[in-house]
Amino acid sequence: MKALRIGDLVIPTPIIQGGMGVGISLSGLAAAVANEGGIGVISAAGLGMLKPGGSKNFLENNILELQNEIRKARSLTSGIIGVNIMVALTNYPDLVKAAIEEGIDIIFSGAGLPLDLPKYLSPDCKTKLVPIVSSARAANLICNKWMNNFGYLPDAIVVEGPKAGGHLGFKTEQLFDENFALEKLIPEVLEVVAQFEFKHNKSIPVIAAGGIYCGADVADFLDLGASGVQMGTRFVTTHECDASDAFKQAYIDAKKDDVKIIKSPVGMPGRAINSTFLEDVEAGKRHPKTCPVNCIHTCDIKTAPYCIMASLTSAHRGNFNRGYAFAGSNVWRTDKIISVKELMNTLKMEYAVHSLKTHFQSASFLQNADILKERLSA
Repeated sequence: MKALRIGDLVIPTPIIQGGMGVGISLSGLAAAVANEGGIGVISAAGLGMLKPGGSKNFLENNILELQNEIRKARSLTSGIIGVNIMVALTNYPDLVKAAIEEGIDIIFSGAGLPLDLPKYLSPDCKTKLVPIVSSARAANLICNKWMNNFGYLPDAIVVEGPKAGGHLGFKTEQLFDENFALEKLIPEVLEVVAQFEFKHNKSIPVIAAGGIYCGADVADFLDLGASGVQMGTRFVTTHECDASDAFKQAYIDAKKDDVKIIKSPVGMPGRAINSTFLEDVEAGKRHPKTCPVNCIHTCDIKTAPYCIMASLTSAHRGNFNRGYAFAGSNVWRTDKIISVKELMNTLKMEYAVHSLKTHFQSASFLQNADILKERLSA
């Protein structure tokens, strides 16, 4: 695989481990991925809930725990570490500032448009800013806003398609529409990005995300023009993933029919593994009496069927009577827990095999084309 370059950062293996909250991707997983030459990512979502009595001083604890996780990751690796900070989080600005002060390598930001993200950078700051988008229109808007308001362009752009796990930046009816498939989105975003690259003489790598599962998928999207890929689901079933064993087992036990689209309290569709809790939600048996943490500004306690932060915290601990696991569309393909090293080596091997097959098929096609050309000329 060709190395991924984001500004002055060189990532030997162009694989980014997706940020998964609450407590699924922390310093343990992120450091393990970074040690294997990829980008390890800590999710900032709901970190305060992981402490005993987490709902008390939740917003303050979020910041403290983010700082702790970044420092832990730094103690475990000299590789590249990023954080994923959702725009929808109530204390988004404070989390961004904390990550930058800790000298984080990259901030990935989605679940909303991070239109003012560059304003938090200081002149000597080396943190790279990477927005997560679901359309060429969003990529164009962010590039224009950042350049006009801050004289800054994204250091890379993640394009997340409709097969991703968690919250999705699409309408429900678009999720299975081929016009919104990642394979169509990548060329559209590349076209937008190329205009800004040419005009401002800056490289903006485009990273494919959502439903990417094996090395062949990686090869296909790199061939399509992406400079790297982001993968989340595949890293959950690793020893180093920070989730509980029960959470990981839910991935392994999931069947294709268990993967469902849900309506999240934050107003977006999401992809998750069915659970007793979700069945109760669908039956109207769940409704929060109060909002314990005020974690997401788009969530309305008056209409919310449940507290998403509480349910994801329960799932992190393996309690699916009170929560559920977000997962990508290919979660049903997982069948065992392996190390991050084994996973990365497997992806590289699958990539190499797929690339060789593609090469030989192309060579065979060209050879046959030459033979046909000679016959027609005769």
